[in-house]
Amino acid sequence: MRKFLLAFSAVAVAAASIPAHAAYLNGFGDVSVNYLHWSKGTQQRAPFQKNFTYLELEGGANYTWGELYGFADLNNPTKGTENFGTSLKGTIAVKTGLAQLRVYGQLFNTNSKGFTAQNNIFGLSYSFGGDGWYFSPYIGFNDAITSSGSKSFSGINGGAFGWVAGYNFNAFGQSFSVSNWNESEFDRKAAYIAVSKEANRVSANGALALWWNVTPHVTTGIQYRYSFAKLGTVGNQNAMIYTMKYNF
Repeated sequence: MRKFLLAFSAVAVAAASIPAHAAYLNGFGDVSVNYLHWSKGTQQRAPFQKNFTYLELEGGANYTWGELYGFADLNNPTKGTENFGTSLKGTIAVKTGLAQLRVYGQLFNTNSKGFTAQNNIFGLSYSFGGDGWYFSPYIGFNDAITSSGSKSFSGINGGAFGWVAGYNFNAFGQSFSVSNWNESEFDRKAAYIAVSKEANRVSANGALALWWNVTPHVTTGIQYRYSFAKLGTVGNQNAMIYTMKYNF
């Protein structure tokens, strides 16, 4: 929990360092209830992966200087301290003035009983977009902190690249959107792999989602969650996530 609070503080400090005169353009916020259901094959390969419910608070904002995004998750909030966990992600993209190039920073922290992991990415991103769509790739150095039991790793752990993308559309008189986030780490250190037990210098991690905007305040969706050599597991994992959101 201490590392979770430190991670949250780092995001807050980064946001506070932006000039006060920067103009707000638009943003969003939501709270959701989510149920993650692992595939049978994943649970056969990784028996420790259990289906779980999590609560999420999510938000993002666009400013004249760039963008902020973040979420905070409470995993298994009703199942006691043995199963309880937290996850936090925060990103900041600051415009450089060179077309749509940004200086990019990302922090992700997750904690559960006997396990903690944090990834800090520092690099560059670029923003593409048009009528109803966006695509923002990024690449950078990956600073990692992880511990499992008595083993731990801390330091530069190669690099990472990824993207966030989405498309909004109408069909059958209803509002829908599709979204995808993906992240891959590369050139990961042997010392990190020994702690994480992920057995590969390259990883992949992401989700593909379909959202139905039932009303301006209610969104429901289904996400296909996938990973390779990530989440403390060798090989592939996949799950479905069922989500109900209330949009502020």
